[in-house]
Amino acid sequence: MKTKILFFLLTCVSLSTFAQEEIPVQKYAAHNKGKFFVMWGGNRESYSKSDVNFRGKDYNFTVEDMRAHDKPKGWHVDYINPANMTIPQTNLRFGYFFSDHYSVTIGVDHMKYVMTQNQIANVNGNINLPESDPGHIYNGEYNNRPVDMRQGGAVEGGMPDGSTTIPFLIYEHTDGLNYVNTEVARFDDVSKWFGLPNIDKVQINLTEGIGAGVLYPKTNTTLLGKERHDDFHVSGYGVSAKAGLNVTFFKHFYVQGELKGGYINMQDIKTTTSPEDKASQHFTYFQRIIAVGGIFRI
Repeated sequence: MKTKILFFLLTCVSLSTFAQEEIPVQKYAAHNKGKFFVMWGGNRESYSKSDVNFRGKDYNFTVEDMRAHDKPKGWHVDYINPANMTIPQTNLRFGYFFSDHYSVTIGVDHMKYVMTQNQIANVNGNINLPESDPGHIYNGEYNNRPVDMRQGGAVEGGMPDGSTTIPFLIYEHTDGLNYVNTEVARFDDVSKWFGLPNIDKVQINLTEGIGAGVLYPKTNTTLLGKERHDDFHVSGYGVSAKAGLNVTFFKHFYVQGELKGGYINMQDIKTTTSPEDKASQHFTYFQRIIAVGGIFRI
């Protein structure tokens, strides 16, 4: 009887050992479904030329082919300083994998858009401000008239701040050109291309995605000497597409680089304190992003 019991126990142990050898331990990084992730990084942008229309009670004109650029901070501690994290150009995303290969995210691309000041642009339209308005020095009909955006016109009696000139236009979304958007993206593990046997230590993924959202800029505009509107405002919409490379370390931490392009259309940009004053523009952009992040299951 004891011999039979011993034989039974040895058989169970052998079967258990065999089962463990036949069913390897699943790698954590092999499946993404059900994981959450967060990403934080910085960006640089390039913008297409844009026709920008400015309109109000006593003026309606368009600056043709306006050139603009971003406003990089460079390598700076502000990217990780909680008090100043909105000063640089940044990207923040929160996401969830609803399958092994697909995720949905919500985030903000905090870009900056600055009209290139040392440019001469053609202006079309009209300006007919009252003589009590300092900007009346620019009154007239504009028919493809070249205007130096940086050149200030002389103001009789001076401005309240003591200056004697007033620029035609200073225009920027520097706090910033905020693209609040949702993306759907695909991830594919390509670690085998690089001969990486243990993806729980280092995993390499390709990612592609598309997104759409709204523009929520804080526009800083000096327009014909008027007092600027200095508050956030939903101004339009955007669509985008991206491709990137993700390198994940020790299952939970990653570095991701992305190339992202998109189209922005803003038809309701606030420029001054008057509710009648608005601007509109549309343009394309190309964004380069470097970010770090974490991925985990709750």
